[in-house]
Amino acid sequence: MPVDAFLFDKDGTLFDFAATWNSWAAGVLKSLAGGDVALAGVMADTLRFDLKRECFHPDSFVIAGTNGEVAAALAPHVPHMSEAELERFLAEGAANAALAEAVPLADFLDGLLARGKVLGVMTNDAEVSALSQLERAGVLDRFTFVAGFDSGHGAKPDAAPLLAFCKACGVAPERTAMVGDSLHDLQAGAAAGMRRLGVLTGMASHQDLAPHADAVLPDIGHIPEWLDRAGQPAAQ
Repeated sequence: MPVDAFLFDKDGTLFDFAATWNSWAAGVLKSLAGGDVALAGVMADTLRFDLKRECFHPDSFVIAGTNGEVAAALAPHVPHMSEAELERFLAEGAANAALAEAVPLADFLDGLLARGKVLGVMTNDAEVSALSQLERAGVLDRFTFVAGFDSGHGAKPDAAPLLAFCKACGVAPERTAMVGDSLHDLQAGAAAGMRRLGVLTGMASHQDLAPHADAVLPDIGHIPEWLDRAGQPAAQ
């Protein structure tokens, strides 16, 4: 079955997760703790984040979670902010995070567009963060659909936001590939009836992703090769 469209996760897929979010998360925790080292440690433990090494543990719910879930977990430790204020703080901060592209995105995406593919992004981050980050990376205009957990379609692993992409872009789910670095991405793809490509630029291992994916690639830059092997060569 040909693949006409690709729906990408954002963090860990378009952008390398560790290189983008580890130092950012450390700064956020220290800022929210207001200099209280013990409190920063408690919040880090809540999020399964290693403050000393400045990295998320592979089992952290933050990796595939929403800002709302993170805010709910941190709220008991940040009494001077409401949960809604905390969620907004996280979204606004994430929108300005330093970005580490998994591959040079503009050239990669232009290559897929040259093959006639329809492209979209569905992230469990906030929509404002996704739009800001894609704009700063200079690639927002390559996507016909960008949605976050708060865009009104739901969040992964539910199939609804993936099917919203198909409806908005006029593509069939069975001719669409969901590309992501987490089980949430691949489970959502399966629920939507899509092809599923796992990538290793997040926190999950090949062993984690392989049972749920049609293929596991080192990064999104290997997608053109995957298409070629599937008999979908580049346009002449």
